[in-house]
Amino acid sequence: MRKTAILIAVAIVSMACSKEVVRNQVEVIPQPASVEVYEGTFDAAGAAFKADEDFCQLAKDAIAEFEADLAGASAKASASADTRFIFEKDGGLGEEEYSIEVCGKKAVIRAAGLKGVFYAIQTLRQMLPAEVYTGAAAPEADWTLPCMKIQDKPRFGYRGMHLDVSRHFFDINEVKKYIDIMAIHKLNVLHWHLTDDQGWRLEIKKYPQLTQTGAVRKQTIIGHGRDRKGYDNTPYGEGCFFTQDQVKEVIAYAAARGIEIIPEIDLPGHMLAALACFPELGCTGGPYEVWGRWGIADDVLCVGKEETMKFLEDVLAEVADLFPSEYVHIGGDECPKVRWEECPHCQAKIAELGLKDDDRHKAEHYLQSYVTNRMEQFLSTKGKKIIGWDEILEGEIAPNATVMSWRGVEGGLEAVRMGHDAIMVPYTHLYLDYYQSKDKAEEPLAIGGYIPVELVYSFEPFTEEMTDQEKSHILGIQANLWTEYITTDSYLEYMLLPRMSALSEIQWCEPENKDYDRFLGNMDNMAGIYDILGYNYAKHIFVK
Repeated sequence: MRKTAILIAVAIVSMACSKEVVRNQVEVIPQPASVEVYEGTFDAAGAAFKADEDFCQLAKDAIAEFEADLAGASAKASASADTRFIFEKDGGLGEEEYSIEVCGKKAVIRAAGLKGVFYAIQTLRQMLPAEVYTGAAAPEADWTLPCMKIQDKPRFGYRGMHLDVSRHFFDINEVKKYIDIMAIHKLNVLHWHLTDDQGWRLEIKKYPQLTQTGAVRKQTIIGHGRDRKGYDNTPYGEGCFFTQDQVKEVIAYAAARGIEIIPEIDLPGHMLAALACFPELGCTGGPYEVWGRWGIADDVLCVGKEETMKFLEDVLAEVADLFPSEYVHIGGDECPKVRWEECPHCQAKIAELGLKDDDRHKAEHYLQSYVTNRMEQFLSTKGKKIIGWDEILEGEIAPNATVMSWRGVEGGLEAVRMGHDAIMVPYTHLYLDYYQSKDKAEEPLAIGGYIPVELVYSFEPFTEEMTDQEKSHILGIQANLWTEYITTDSYLEYMLLPRMSALSEIQWCEPENKDYDRFLGNMDNMAGIYDILGYNYAKHIFVK
């Protein structure tokens, strides 16, 4: 009799989780690397949770948060011993790799640490009712998961999103929300653009003037810059900066979600906010003011003066001490040389360094290379590496610099052929401050261009002629969100979503796993998540 009961139990379990694969996709973005879905289900409502004690505290915290949200949303406390979520530490997996095996009465999640655990939880959350993101009670919803096996890891180790808080400021709460959105999509780098001509947004303790004076512009251009409608005559930016304590709070918030923050201090151009505070660091001596228009200013730092270099090193020393990231982004883009050509200090430095015009570049380009090299050498003493926009290729690239290729992919290709690392961020596909619709009259004001979701999704950073060695130097992909025309939190989210979903797939998925039709089908599920979390998003792709 007992033997019969055992056989019946085995049969029931077998029926609950057939090993016959019924599909190899799930409604998850980004799509996992390998998926096998079987017949049968697992009831997540009220499931008990067990986490390996060897996990770090942040991983345990992520598991506990998921458990609490699931219990609240399913309206069933996690007390049942019949079904279990089991999180096992597996040192044989990569840092960002994870596996999920769901069968009958248990769901086993394996990962090496925080990032794998966190990404597995994001996958599970997307497969459950959207209320699991808020903990709002929805006991009538279907809280089952299919029996399945998922093996997953990202294609690229660098999966970035950029945020400009200089042109328009976004406070700590919105930056945290931005990080939350990134986390849902399994991005792992926030490139934080903190300084520019239009405002200095980071507290530097040695130079308090940078946020007292450099954060505030007296007016802002009205409408699109090309329309020349004048200025609003309204000061902008009073108190709009991040204290170092706030930065530490944001860094910790991001780290708990597997996200590294790379700060950008753009130099030697895009420095009018600093020059407004310290006019002696410019070639003409000023007067200068924090810029109220967009574009490229001719006035840049005077790099022929040693006091300018000391200023930069002082600033970067505080930045390096504040941010634990491996990299510091030093900009290097859009630096006109017209002031340097006429500046006696810069010309004296050119002569001192023996810089000459050649058939590739002018001496002033090599002067900028001197600045880049010097900042790289200084930051290396702080244990940091530099990233620069692709203009740092003009002249002589610093020995260990990583190139962020924005003017197309050509800069990235040139960099990897020289043995340098590169991150692909071409404006042709990945500038999310561009319009999402050709009907610009019906869209919020944007800088120009047209980048719909499909164009983002189509981007491929590897070219046919690239060697495997060159491909190994492509660290990953990033999208940029500049904020000249983005004035509110809602507007920021609208420009970001749903294009970030497309971004996440080109960062995460191997080319053979990309499928735009499948992606579009899964976006209905993602829209439900956006809705319950209160995100504002563009709806062009949802119009049938």
